Amino acid sequence: MPEPQSGLDRRMFLRATAVSGAALTVGGPAIPSASATPSASAAPGGFPNYTYVRTLLTPSKLKYNPTGEIIFPTIRGVYDKLANPLGRYYLYYAPHDAPGGICLAYGNSLEGPFTEYPSNPIVSNRWDPHYSVSHVSSPHVLWKEDVKEFWLYFHGENTTTRLARSKDGIHFTYDKVVLSTSMMPAGTTETSYARVFQYDLPSRGAHYVMLFMTNNTTDHRDIGWGWSADGRNWTFAQTPLVRHSDVGAVNVGGPHLLTRGGSAFVVYNKDKASGGDIMITEVGKDFSLRKHLGVFYNSRSSAPENGRAAAPSFGTDGGVPYMIYEAGERLAGSIAMARG
Repeated sequence: MPEPQSGLDRRMFLRATAVSGAALTVGGPAIPSASATPSASAAPGGFPNYTYVRTLLTPSKLKYNPTGEIIFPTIRGVYDKLANPLGRYYLYYAPHDAPGGICLAYGNSLEGPFTEYPSNPIVSNRWDPHYSVSHVSSPHVLWKEDVKEFWLYFHGENTTTRLARSKDGIHFTYDKVVLSTSMMPAGTTETSYARVFQYDLPSRGAHYVMLFMTNNTTDHRDIGWGWSADGRNWTFAQTPLVRHSDVGAVNVGGPHLLTRGGSAFVVYNKDKASGGDIMITEVGKDFSLRKHLGVFYNSRSSAPENGRAAAPSFGTDGGVPYMIYEAGERLAGSIAMARG
C-alpha cells in the first residue's frame, strides 16, 4: 500500500483513554469488543485504530525453523488459568509449509519479548494413530471455561480442521476432526485457518461460532462459518459468510470475530495483490447482516508489512488493546504487534 505522508501510518494512534471501556479479552470470553462510545479516530465499527509497533517473532531467530516462514498467531492470557505458567501470555504460531508444526512462545507482556518454547513443535504432522499428513498449521486456541481446558483447532491437510485438548496449554491430547471439505458443498477443496469463539446464537442453539477459509474449484477463497452447542460438533453454512467478490479481492482469509454495541463483526485479510489490508464486515447479532465497512487496518508498504497484514489475533495488556498479526509476504513474513 502507498506510504502515508510524513512517513506515518495513516491510522492514528488511539490513546488508551479513548478506549477505556474496551474489553478486548485474551483467553477469557474469546471475542474482543470495543467501547460503546466511538472515538474520533476510531476504525470502522468504532474499534480502535491499531498502529504497528514492533516485530515479535522472526523465523530466522527461531530454533525450530524448518521452512523459514511462520503464520497465524493466536495470543492467550494464561496468568489467571494456570498455577505456574511459563509466562503471562502464550503465543501460538506455526510454519505452514511441510512439515509445519504447532509452536509456542511465551512472555509477560503483549509488548514482548517472547521466548520460544524449547521443545517446539508441540504438535507435529504425525500423531499416531490419529493422522500422518504433510503438514499441520494455523493454531487457534480457545479457553474452555466449563472444562478448564485449552482447545486447539488446527489444520492438516488444508482439507481438514482438527481439535486437540490440554490442561496446561502445552501438552495436548487429540480429540477429533471438526471440519472437512466433505461437510461442505461439492467442489470444496479447502477448509482451513479456522478460529473458534464463544458466541451465543439462541435461534440455532449455539454457544460457539467457527470462522474459516474455504476454497473451491474456482480457486477464489472466501470466509465460511459454522455454529456449535459444545465446540466439538458443528453445523456449517453451505454458502460463504463473506465472499471474495464482496470486497473486490481475489482471496480473503484469516478471519476473526469482534463484537461491539450488541452486533458482531468479522475482520479478515485480503491477498496482497488485492491490497493486502485487513477488512471488516458487520454480520449483525444473528449473522444475518452483510455490511462491508471497508479497511480495518491499512497495511504499510514498508517493512515488515511490505504491503500485507493478515490473520489478526487480539488482546489487552494493562487496559491497552493490541493486535498480533502476520506481517509481510505470505510465507515470507513475521509475527508483528500493533497497539491501539
